[in-house]
Amino acid sequence: MKVSPILENAMLMCKGMSGAIAQSAVWSRRRMRGIEEELEKIRRNGLWRKLTPYRHMGGRHEEVMQQFASNDYLGLANHPSISEAFQEGLSIHGHGATASRLICGTNPAHLLLEESLAERKGTARALTFSSGYAAAMGTIPALLSPSDFILVDKLSHACLIDAAKLSRATLRVFPHNHMGKLRKLLESIRAQHGSKPRILIVTESVFSMDGDLAPLHEIVALKNLHDAWLLVDEAHGFGVFGEQGGGLAEELGLQQDIELQMGTLSKAAGLAGGFIAGSSALIDLLINRARSFIYSTAPPPALAHAALRSVELMGGAEGRELRKRLQKNVSLLRDVPASSKNTPIFPLILGSNESAMEASSRLADAGFIVPAIRYPTVPRNTARLRISVSAAHQESSVHALRDQLKQLASR
Repeated sequence: MKVSPILENAMLMCKGMSGAIAQSAVWSRRRMRGIEEELEKIRRNGLWRKLTPYRHMGGRHEEVMQQFASNDYLGLANHPSISEAFQEGLSIHGHGATASRLICGTNPAHLLLEESLAERKGTARALTFSSGYAAAMGTIPALLSPSDFILVDKLSHACLIDAAKLSRATLRVFPHNHMGKLRKLLESIRAQHGSKPRILIVTESVFSMDGDLAPLHEIVALKNLHDAWLLVDEAHGFGVFGEQGGGLAEELGLQQDIELQMGTLSKAAGLAGGFIAGSSALIDLLINRARSFIYSTAPPPALAHAALRSVELMGGAEGRELRKRLQKNVSLLRDVPASSKNTPIFPLILGSNESAMEASSRLADAGFIVPAIRYPTVPRNTARLRISVSAAHQESSVHALRDQLKQLASR
């Protein structure tokens, strides 16, 4: 039987497609083998991670009080007043923002929250982002060009390092809190390039993995001397320090001396989101240039409504009482190695990944959630337990954890 030319061509095409599909499947299997090999390498190096669900059960003591891993420093993540505000926000504003802020996603709740944040940080204005990570990734590239310089503390959060790289400015990393090296870098840049390039110094106020503080007075002095800008990430300081919970900058009276104050609503504030506080011109520039702001759907207005309640609470009498309670719990762990200088973060450095994982497992067996932190979150050979305390912890729980840590140290 003679096959028509059209049918013959169709049969050949199908045969060719089948061959191409088969070849594609081979290539796909090869690519997946590559991924599996990478995963096996992660396991061999003691760096395997997985998602583990933890239930907080609305803040009940029997669930939360053994949790020494979270950043909920004031215990606001389950505060009834903030829960009420969230529900109220849903009833007023609905669930979603429906668009980016520059289209039609800006809600009065966003603006009220930003006014409150600016007041708390002592600045002209503030701008909120979907997360602290998004705040960094939008802000730093919006400010710097390839002809500029960015000087970053070595232990700064990954979002600050990533944003610095994305900016294409010349990146210089100075040793942790090493003011001598920072001074030399500033002197060298100005000597070689004059006053034209922008220089942005980046640091955290409270370092998230070591729990120590940046020497902000010294950094501000160097910044002023060499005509640089300063970005301070207050992620772990906002709500924890300051009479009104504004952070370490407020505590030290330096809010007017820092060009960019960055913070988050996901830690002491108990919710989610990030922000930048600064001059009116800075915020206008970010509205027009920060890509993570411009091209993201706005955070839910109900979340902003609840965050406003949280910021107000932190700045009032209840916030001050919670900070006192937090500091009391911090003092109960003072005899743990590596004093955290009044911050709620206690690193217990054990060195190897295996030691850190074993110690975390022993604490879990005793009923305490304390995470093992490993590379790349911390430098190689500095794997540790990261212990964090909260105003919500009962003293008896902190005492019990301290006893367990002493037992670990004696092994």
